[in-house]
Amino acid sequence: MLFVSLTITAQDMKEGFAYLETGNYTKAEAYFKNILKAYPDNKTARLCYGRAVGLNGNPKKGALLFTDLLEDYPNDFEVKLNYGESLLWNNDFNKAKIYFKGLIEEDAKSFPALLSYANTLSNLKEYEDALTYVNKALKVSPGNPNALTSKKYIYLGYAYQKQQAQQYEEAEEYLKENLKLFEDDKDTLLNLANLYLIAGQFDKAESTYNTISKNPENRLTSLNGLALVAHLKGKEKDALQLSEQAFESLNFDTDAILVQQTTERYIQALIWNKKFKTANSLINDLIKSRPNENWLLSLRATLNIYKSEFKKSVNDYNRILVNDSSSFDGNLGKANALKAIGLYDDAYKSAQNTLTFYEKQKDASNFIKTLNTTFTPFLETKGSYSFDNGDNKAFGVQTKMEYPTSTKFKWLANFGYRTTSNKVTDNEATSNDFSLGLAYQLLPNITFNGTAGVTSAKANTSDYTQLVSNLSLNIKPFKLQVLDIGYKSEIQSFNAELLDREIVMNNLYANYSLSTNFNLGWFTQYFYTWQNDDNARNLLFTSLYYNILPKPSLKAGLNYQYITFKNQVPTVYFSPEKFNAGEVFINVIKDENIAKTKEWFYELTAATGLQYIEDDSSQSTYRIQAKLGFKFSDHALLNLFGARSNIASATAAGFTYTELGLRFKWYLFNKPVFR
Repeated sequence: MLFVSLTITAQDMKEGFAYLETGNYTKAEAYFKNILKAYPDNKTARLCYGRAVGLNGNPKKGALLFTDLLEDYPNDFEVKLNYGESLLWNNDFNKAKIYFKGLIEEDAKSFPALLSYANTLSNLKEYEDALTYVNKALKVSPGNPNALTSKKYIYLGYAYQKQQAQQYEEAEEYLKENLKLFEDDKDTLLNLANLYLIAGQFDKAESTYNTISKNPENRLTSLNGLALVAHLKGKEKDALQLSEQAFESLNFDTDAILVQQTTERYIQALIWNKKFKTANSLINDLIKSRPNENWLLSLRATLNIYKSEFKKSVNDYNRILVNDSSSFDGNLGKANALKAIGLYDDAYKSAQNTLTFYEKQKDASNFIKTLNTTFTPFLETKGSYSFDNGDNKAFGVQTKMEYPTSTKFKWLANFGYRTTSNKVTDNEATSNDFSLGLAYQLLPNITFNGTAGVTSAKANTSDYTQLVSNLSLNIKPFKLQVLDIGYKSEIQSFNAELLDREIVMNNLYANYSLSTNFNLGWFTQYFYTWQNDDNARNLLFTSLYYNILPKPSLKAGLNYQYITFKNQVPTVYFSPEKFNAGEVFINVIKDENIAKTKEWFYELTAATGLQYIEDDSSQSTYRIQAKLGFKFSDHALLNLFGARSNIASATAAGFTYTELGLRFKWYLFNKPVFR
């Protein structure tokens, strides 16, 4: 607040000054209005009346009063200062910037002019210059509390600006400078904790929330923050424990805003821990009395996303946006829900809307970045070397390309080269595969994939070319369910002898996947195959598993496989009349799509069990599959992979198969070609 002259004239105005100083602007306005009836030309009364009017919710009228004063007293510096402040009341910051700069040129030591200029620059987000001038004000009036408060908020604004630009170290530096001025300041500590959360520095965020808790009045705020940190660390049980502690300590004296924040965090923690029934009950109870509050609608939408009820989530997010078109939760939450149901163009639009209101916001930017990656053309090359205890060896290279031209359509191409040999039988063969195709999203929940091409082979006794194809539909019939049905023709190419025989396999297949909200999952695959050697095969594979941990993904389960062939030709290829195999497995994975740039990703599967070939005695089995990779950038990753198994033996004596390889994936552009 600027200072006005308190010189007492013939009329005593101490009472009115007191109203202004204590912020009682309604009484101040009435008081000075009465004074001006008796003394209409009193400059001090006019100044005080203009301030009272402007600060009492009528800034335009206040500015007009000071404009009139300026006409009457064009050279009065105090009037000029108050007129300049009226520009700030009306958010006319560009005009105020020019005006206060002129006042500083007139009097470079004017504390009010320097401070008002600093505040003007801060409102214009010109924080570097704002710091310069608030420091000049503090040189004129060292330790002035108004200037120190302005400096605090300039630092907060500057830090937020750096945070938005993802210049986290500089943002941290400004916030720490603030803490030197105001030790353990709650606003600064909250901004610092939020910075650490955004930067992924969760230990520092946890330490900052613990500092906040030193003040007993901030205990609930601290617990709410610590619960969020625990969630981001993947410690969901700890998050629930902390949020329960905060929620149970609420009482009638708790500030209403803090009650809402604590209740919201507790419900979120219930959702994170998949306690959907309790969360739903709490949300419904609150919505009965507050049916259209955005924070409750957002919680219900979040709950439905976790339950894969995405259409219900979209409905709630739409209601939020009717209430507030700039809502962050409404815009970005809707984008996530739309993406989940396959409405990618609409998802892009909602995410862009988020950035319209929250420029450079990290979550919205990352959402668009992830979605862009989904539709960016890429090349993937994989080289592998394999061998088995039947003296078969093989080397292969396969390259595939996906080239999306819209969110619904992409071109597919694949090229493969493979050479296989057996020194014992002196067989060698080479095959080349080439195919072209497309993928098209027919409906949000149905995508067609189709490829056609040729396989050419050169073996000991024959050279040939065969047409091959793969046609399929990917269907999401209900929530948490995926069904693939298709037809695929291919050449039997496991070893040189099979390639030489030119055995064409025609497959009808179906894959069905079911997930649940209680961590159980089920996957089933069925193949019916008929071949040009008059043989036919039925293959059934089913897997029941339990998700133990979400990050990294850890699951364990049971697999069962059944195979039967119409004709048994064991001297040519594995073709039992009946084959049964069961195994227990454990799988841990950090997916490459989750891994950040300059980060490792991996997968390991280990399994053991029993297999039964015909009516022979059981044989023990094992299977190990591993992958280790590194994401060099947003556009390139590389991984090693390997597998070793003795399942599905060709003879009763047993069979082992080993494969080692290297895979490279490269995104051709920075973003989709259609954006």
